[in-house]
Amino acid sequence: MQSCLLTNHTLSIDGDILTLTMADGVVLRFHATWLRDNAQDPETRAPGNGQRLITLQDIPATCHISQVEHLSGRSISLTFAPEDKTIAYSTDWLVDNAYDRPQQSGSGWTGSAITRWGQELSDKLPTLTWEEAEKRDATFCNWLSDLTRYGVALMTDMPIESGALCKAVELFGYVRETNYGRFFEVRTEVNPVNLAYTGLGLQAHTDNPYRDPVPTLQLLSCLENSVEGGESIVVDGFKAVEHLQKEMPEGFDLLSQYPARFAYAGSEGVALATKKPMIELGPDGELIGFRFNNRSAAPITDVPFDLMPLYYQAYRRLGDLIETPELQVSFKLQPGELFIVDNTRVLHARTAFSSHGTRWLQGCYADKDGLYSTLSALSAPLSEAAE
Repeated sequence: MQSCLLTNHTLSIDGDILTLTMADGVVLRFHATWLRDNAQDPETRAPGNGQRLITLQDIPATCHISQVEHLSGRSISLTFAPEDKTIAYSTDWLVDNAYDRPQQSGSGWTGSAITRWGQELSDKLPTLTWEEAEKRDATFCNWLSDLTRYGVALMTDMPIESGALCKAVELFGYVRETNYGRFFEVRTEVNPVNLAYTGLGLQAHTDNPYRDPVPTLQLLSCLENSVEGGESIVVDGFKAVEHLQKEMPEGFDLLSQYPARFAYAGSEGVALATKKPMIELGPDGELIGFRFNNRSAAPITDVPFDLMPLYYQAYRRLGDLIETPELQVSFKLQPGELFIVDNTRVLHARTAFSSHGTRWLQGCYADKDGLYSTLSALSAPLSEAAE
């Protein structure tokens, strides 16, 4: 990578700031304490797992760089005083971890790893066959990467057997067991504990917002589907939020600053409740989560009296946006097909279906930490092989 080639370096008089000039003209600055704290040598980091072996208190408060040696275009050696410790750094690593760069500002931004979408994704849904997934190769990595980018993906040609979706989870992570079990049936019941177990249409929603933490991935697989109707619908909540922010900036602020409440007590011995905002922002304003579930909404009691009307206007408009056809992607699952959504971002819904025929789906939950870990672990050797 040309951008990681080092052409020049300078060191401040006090040795506190190292400035690197890369071959493409990019200039990066690093503080001495940051460089020492993040050193990758075996005395600072365990070679096997990369965990830090020292604390910040082990590094002198007067830490500074006393000597710099430009080893090559891809490595540089730094000597730290007063420890008199010399450590080599890869310029690839320095570029990948640089913090001297323009910072995102404002509320509701998402990074380059996220692509918001609407109906245009209909013909481009990330899709993988079960046979391809089992190989866990570059094709599987690309599918996982697309899942993190778009928040939704399909898997086809799965074994048509009960619990097969759990095997799909095990390809990248772990099943998140809840009061619904390791996995749950989604088909009509006479006295359902959840409205999902009826033939009614369901408004687009994220699942289980009454949990803390919420399951971050949801899978739904199809074993039988001979009914009229029952199409699945997915909506990018981040895209809906983007529209809301443009139309009603004050309403966006209210839905992100004040918590909604969610509750569920449909089964004996289960009483779940949370207080979280519908639109979740990180400390730097990044859009990191979305919750929307009318069926599980509890009374909202944390919004000031004078702001409640505007809060409800924004809430209503957000519901309207979610129902907009231009933001929806619909498909009908066939036996042996599965879809997975990022439950902190993508809403799912279904149209009503007839009482004639059979519609048998199974669902389960998982979490994104396993997905991210698997993607990183599998991607590393593939990246090295491509160099």
